Amino acid sequence: MNRPNLMNRHENARPDWRTRFHLGKKNKRRSTELGLLFISIIITVSAYVIASLGKTATIPGNVGLILAALVALSLAAHVGTRKLAPSADPIILPIASLLNGLGFVMITRIDYHEALLQALWSAVGVAGYLATLYLVRNSAVLDRYRYLLGVGGILLLILPLVPKLGVNINGVRLWIHLGPLTFQPVEAAKLFLAVFFASYFIEKRELLGHPIGGDKKVTLIEIRALGPIFVAWGMSLMIMTAERDVGFSLLIFLIFIITIWLATSRKTYLVLGSGLFGLGTVVASAIFSHVRERLVVWLNPWKYATTIGYQLIQGQFALAYGGVGGTGLGRGHPTLIPVVASDYIFAAIGEEMGLLGTTAVVFAFLLLVGAGLRAALRAKNDFSKLLAASFTVIIGLQSFFIMAGIVRLLPLTGVTLPFVAYGGSSLVANYVLIAILMRISHEGNS
Repeated sequence: MNRPNLMNRHENARPDWRTRFHLGKKNKRRSTELGLLFISIIITVSAYVIASLGKTATIPGNVGLILAALVALSLAAHVGTRKLAPSADPIILPIASLLNGLGFVMITRIDYHEALLQALWSAVGVAGYLATLYLVRNSAVLDRYRYLLGVGGILLLILPLVPKLGVNINGVRLWIHLGPLTFQPVEAAKLFLAVFFASYFIEKRELLGHPIGGDKKVTLIEIRALGPIFVAWGMSLMIMTAERDVGFSLLIFLIFIITIWLATSRKTYLVLGSGLFGLGTVVASAIFSHVRERLVVWLNPWKYATTIGYQLIQGQFALAYGGVGGTGLGRGHPTLIPVVASDYIFAAIGEEMGLLGTTAVVFAFLLLVGAGLRAALRAKNDFSKLLAASFTVIIGLQSFFIMAGIVRLLPLTGVTLPFVAYGGSSLVANYVLIAILMRISHEGNS
């Protein structure tokens, strides 16, 4: 009887060089992520201490508690990523953590009660991040539920219109009230609709990109292929009319247009979408007084400096007063700006951290967008590619809209600065968004 070859069996049990290589890359990514997370924690805690010194000239007694909470949340997110998505991009989570931390510091500086709520929502957001990574083990699974998510997104959009459930705040009906909680369902709706758009356009890509005349190269596409654009435009106008909102309705419409362009590579959609976007803005300004006021204030805020232009003027003063290096954390007057914690948090950062601080925030979002596009390029299937690109567009457009509005590059919209501004529904939705990006990134790097 032949004796078993123990040496061969032992060698077969060893991982080959390819397995070792991939394991090494996974460990390196997560080690890089952990190091970057600790850097974001150090920056956040340092900013918290400096802001307290600038405001009260004393080190806060709860700095240890703040540090422990930040470490716990960051480590929880990191450990979950290490277990559930070990090959994911190592910079997405640290950037989100840094933006969230800086936003928390500024909100604490402005309103301590709102800061406590923001800390609670940060914990819920991290829990949502981990739950999404655990439940969505394969991004392609979302493709199976496109119609369910599409219907869910539409229902969430119209939910604020339900009597005794929807809440009208500052003339806009975007919130719903459930017991002690008030939140914006549109934040979740934009994610649901983005999944539906990506799935639908991949399935109908051949039809949507097919020119008139079959194989002949002409510039016009089939009339039936234009249907989805007009449907999306009509829905955005109805939502805008019913809820008196412009920012999110135009954001969703732009996500639709950019996603269909990415799926079909036809510039006709961009041109047509831009025209409809402009027409929708004109219609909205004619119908809604608050939209018309925002356009008027954008063109000449100084004429209305004591009335409807007061907020924008105070934001301009804050940015000017901050200069290059800022007044110093805790040394400015951001509370002079109405609704500063949610709408004008970028101006508060500009006042106390200066041009250097706002530039750092802009670069953080650029890095986040770059990481999202890298995940899209490396995705394993067309649906995941388009979904990652669409989610990245959401982050990019939303951050650009609000920052451009504050510096008067664009009229101010009602969207919030992702991860930075005060708002629980926005924070949780954005953590779920980056969890999907991390899943797609993990799949592409595996």
